[in-house]
Amino acid sequence: MKRIFAGLVVMSLLAGCASGGKHAPVVEHGTVTKAAKAPARSTDKDWRPRVHVVQKGDTLYAIAFNYGLDPRELAEQNAIQDPNLIQVGQQINLFSGTASPRAAVESRPIPVPSAVKDQPKVVKYPYNATAVAKAEAVQNPPESTPVVARVETKPVAESRVAAKPEAQPVADDGADDALEWSMPTQGKVIGNFSEADNRKGVDIAGKLGQPIFASAPGKVVYSGSGLRGYGKLLIIKHNKTFISAYAHNDQLLVKEGENITRGQKIAEMGNSDSDGGQIKLHFEVRRFGKPVDPANYLSLGKP
Repeated sequence: MKRIFAGLVVMSLLAGCASGGKHAPVVEHGTVTKAAKAPARSTDKDWRPRVHVVQKGDTLYAIAFNYGLDPRELAEQNAIQDPNLIQVGQQINLFSGTASPRAAVESRPIPVPSAVKDQPKVVKYPYNATAVAKAEAVQNPPESTPVVARVETKPVAESRVAAKPEAQPVADDGADDALEWSMPTQGKVIGNFSEADNRKGVDIAGKLGQPIFASAPGKVVYSGSGLRGYGKLLIIKHNKTFISAYAHNDQLLVKEGENITRGQKIAEMGNSDSDGGQIKLHFEVRRFGKPVDPANYLSLGKP
């Protein structure tokens, strides 16, 4: 009986080993916390060209917004006194160090004189005293004899304006991961980002006068209502890569050029004329001026 019992035990163990090698799950009792979603870092390179050619309907503020730039800096580096006075076809240098459009006009070759004297002269004579005297006379003409100079011209390299400005990316400062983002306000998300449907940000519903907070630290580069479809708008530039936009406000509480901190109250929620007066915040995050999904940086619910 002992032998039979031992055999049964061995067979049972062998059957357990051949059952796929799976271990029983270990279950810990207690509260389960879900790990927070890490902000996604885009690998897209800077797509912006060096020069923007003004199109019909463009404004300097819209150009700056679409490229993620500071409108004041853009006006200054292009010597634009009045941001409202730009013309169709005008070339706007997007970055400092770009050659001025006026200086880039095609230039003609400029002759640069370089005097080449025809001295010394070489003349063959039979060798004798008379020939030596003649040779010396040729090499050393009297002071009254004019020296004839031959002028050669060397064309200066031409500079031409390219027919289409080439995209030369500006180096990313690598500050994506350094930014800490927070929710700009509280409320239900009633509209998500959608590139396919041209929805450039998210809409968060709330109450009239509800506080709006800066989602990340930076500098206010726009405060006003000059961009169509955004109502009273604030734009904050965070670094060389990111800007954020806060639209449809009732009150704007910060001014252009002002440095702000993350979580600072910057506005009060208002309504949107385009959506039947609905009270909400339209919030955008833009990387190199291109809209990206704010959900990559914030914990947003679904509408």
